[in-house]
Amino acid sequence: MAKEMGQLNEEKVFKDPVHRYIHVRDELIWRLIGTREFQRLRRIRQLGTTYLTFHGAEHSRFSHSLGVYEITRRIVEIFQNRPHWNEDERMLVLCAALLHDIGHGPFSHSFEKVFGVDHEDYTRDILLGDTEVNEVLRLQGEEFPRKVAEVIEKTYHDKLVVSLISSQIDADRMDYLLRDAYFTGVSYGNFDLERILRVMRPMEDGAVIKASGMHAVEDYIMSRYQMYWQVYFHPVTRSAEVILSKILHRAKDLYQGGYQFKQDLTHFRSLFEGEITLEDYIKLDEGVMQYYFQVWMDEEDRILRDLCRRFLDRKLFKYSEMVSVSEVLRLSGYFEEAGIDPKYYLVIDSSSDLPYDFYRPGEKEERLPINLLKANGEIRELSRESDVVEAISGKRRTDHKLYYPADLIEKIDDNKLKQKIKHILKKD
Repeated sequence: MAKEMGQLNEEKVFKDPVHRYIHVRDELIWRLIGTREFQRLRRIRQLGTTYLTFHGAEHSRFSHSLGVYEITRRIVEIFQNRPHWNEDERMLVLCAALLHDIGHGPFSHSFEKVFGVDHEDYTRDILLGDTEVNEVLRLQGEEFPRKVAEVIEKTYHDKLVVSLISSQIDADRMDYLLRDAYFTGVSYGNFDLERILRVMRPMEDGAVIKASGMHAVEDYIMSRYQMYWQVYFHPVTRSAEVILSKILHRAKDLYQGGYQFKQDLTHFRSLFEGEITLEDYIKLDEGVMQYYFQVWMDEEDRILRDLCRRFLDRKLFKYSEMVSVSEVLRLSGYFEEAGIDPKYYLVIDSSSDLPYDFYRPGEKEERLPINLLKANGEIRELSRESDVVEAISGKRRTDHKLYYPADLIEKIDDNKLKQKIKHILKKD
């Protein structure tokens, strides 16, 4: 049986702009941070293409993962010696917090859509496969990596442990809202983390919030709502994401059509062939991907060359509010007539968010509600007590935009055709 790891001789600290300090006292956590797979997260931005809209958004999944660990560490400290909290789960929940994003790829959102992969599968593979992370986790016991995977996958038997990493008010969301607000320079994402942590209490089915802290939770819910629409779904960021997706689609289509690239596709070959290995996946990061974009600017293929230039030089697509399906089809025909390939240059992009929802058993994605603990010991679901939360509870907001290259439309020689396109786009 593996010998469980103990405490470091001396506490290690990371200076952090959001939490001031991140404290590491456990040797296991320290060793996990030093693994190859965890260090790779330094080379993957937390917010993908958002840096092209908010220039400060250069922070990495590495710093977010440390932040989630730190919030979880503080919650566990508050829960110590309270009913329903099992101190034996401490190391498990800290490791799950630290490693919850370990499987993310470069520009995760676009990357997963184009190649049909899921970062959650790679998280599991990294935790259970032939990796440095797995080697370190097994120092805590042979079954320990599997338990960490179960917590992250929300299948672990202790619901309280799962809720700290994955619920409607968890360490993951609390860190990314504060961190993303800080690095984008916006004020919407700020809420009183200290207050929320002070009023959190462990219960059998998950953490609850003392009713006296309800206003701090309302702030948190509204922060999340604002951040999604002002930052995460910003139309300019989505334009960059659209172009990024189209670059990957174009390169994949060319490869599968037998096109000869000038530069060997070492890092992309197994991806384009649909049989990416864990080792290939771990080698891919945003630096590698942007190197290829730089190289592809010199390719013979005009579309790939142009899309890479747009992404790297920030010559993004413009957008308009969504037009009817029949108008999109007409536009598509006009684009073809003008020699602009609509498959790559006319894109509908949709964003949708549900800021908070009460419990709906049996739904595909069951969302555990935020519960309040009243002074008399009664548990009440948040939206039944808060008018603010009730107003947005269960209401999904969706936004559709149409993206196109305004500069190419301006270059169309046929003035009549140009005006037809502009008329549909309402750009007369």
